[in-house]
Amino acid sequence: MANEEGVKCCVRCGEAKPRAAFARKRSNLDGLQHHCRDCASDYHRKRQLSLGRKVRPQVEVPEGHKLCLKCGEVKPWSEWHRNATASDGLSTRCKACRAVEGRAGHLKRNYGLTEAERDELIASQGGVCCICLSAPATQVDHCHKTGSVRGVLCFNCNSGLGLLRDDPEAAHRAADYLEGNAWKPTLVAPGVYRLPS
Repeated sequence: MANEEGVKCCVRCGEAKPRAAFARKRSNLDGLQHHCRDCASDYHRKRQLSLGRKVRPQVEVPEGHKLCLKCGEVKPWSEWHRNATASDGLSTRCKACRAVEGRAGHLKRNYGLTEAERDELIASQGGVCCICLSAPATQVDHCHKTGSVRGVLCFNCNSGLGLLRDDPEAAHRAADYLEGNAWKPTLVAPGVYRLPS
């Protein structure tokens, strides 16, 4: 079967190809399949089509590039995360598609919302933050005790609520402070303060 060292003849197409073009098969004497990878792939595709199954179309991919199964675009290897368990060492989806899926998964896991439901919330608020009414709404706000979604805020307002520990009394005191009505506690005993009524 081997014409010269490092070359093998495929039994299906009859072409002499390098040994790397054949998949391994330990039970054969030379440790390789009798047919090349291209012939095996063509056979598998025809078999799947004859069984009525969905088959991905073959796409010509240049060296150093890969086809993303999600968006269908051919992108350079730099646009892929590494995956040591994959045959080519790269993920099945490009970085951009994985980022989109990651954001959607974050919304579903943490808030029980789909991206469409979040967009509806933003549209119902007129596209702006519920608190400052000026910045675009981008951050989903939720109650840390019950987990229920309250609305969509801008980054600064959402961070402010978090820094006030979602305490309505602290927010009221902060509002009074901003209006100039500062509540200055008086020291009654060491470590004991009295707030004005």
